[in-house]
Amino acid sequence: MDTVTGWLSSLDAYWFWLALGLFLAAAEMLVPGIFLIWLAGAALVIGALAFLLPIGVPLQILLFAVLAIATLYIGKRYLRDNPIVSADPAMNKRGLRMAGQMATVTQAISGGQGRVHHGDTEWIARGADAPVGARVRITGTDGAELLVEPVE
Repeated sequence: MDTVTGWLSSLDAYWFWLALGLFLAAAEMLVPGIFLIWLAGAALVIGALAFLLPIGVPLQILLFAVLAIATLYIGKRYLRDNPIVSADPAMNKRGLRMAGQMATVTQAISGGQGRVHHGDTEWIARGADAPVGARVRITGTDGAELLVEPVE
């Protein structure tokens, strides 16, 4: 008899599958990647089957392999058809959050480059020429530079 199947046969095999399923689910929470949760589901289903039906360990392993592949495929397809959409696409994107807000020119924008004050920070700005003290609207960002346009 194989060492693994012999070891599993000595336990009630369903405890192994249930523990494996819970371990994989916990690992998915610690390192989210939407991968281990499908394997956890397969292990939990095999644990339930092992508890309810008298099936041998080799068949349990085979069923787990088949079910793991099936759940991965179904999960991948589900996520492709129903992508996870952020409630706030601008989260952690400060430049996107500033778009549309006003700033004050602190160093004249000439030749397309200058500095503006927004909030509590002074930023490098690119845009149409504007004198010191002029109000400009932030239209976006390019790296750490703000893209601005004059306010009429």
